[in-house]
Amino acid sequence: MNRLLIVLSVILLAGCGITTPVKRTFPEVPSELKQACPDLLQTAPTEKLSDVLEVVTENYSQYHECRIKVDAWNEWYNTQKQIFDSVK
Repeated sequence: MNRLLIVLSVILLAGCGITTPVKRTFPEVPSELKQACPDLLQTAPTEKLSDVLEVVTENYSQYHECRIKVDAWNEWYNTQKQIFDSVK
C-alpha cells in the first residue's frame, strides 16, 4: 500500500513539472477600423463664391473629425499594444 501511494505521488508530481508553451499574440486591427476617411467634396468652377465657401467649410470640418478619430484610435491601439508587450 505504501509503495502504491509513493508511486502515485511521484507520477502526479512529475506531471506538474511539464510546461506547455503558450503563444500570446496581440489582436490585429479589424478591417472596419482600417477604412480610409471619405473623399472630400469638390465644387464646379462656375459656382458662386458662397457655394464654394460652404463646401470648403464642410470639407474642413469633415477632415478634422476624421483626423481626430484616426489619431485617437491609433493612440489607444499603440498604448494597449505596449501594455500587452510589457506583460510577460
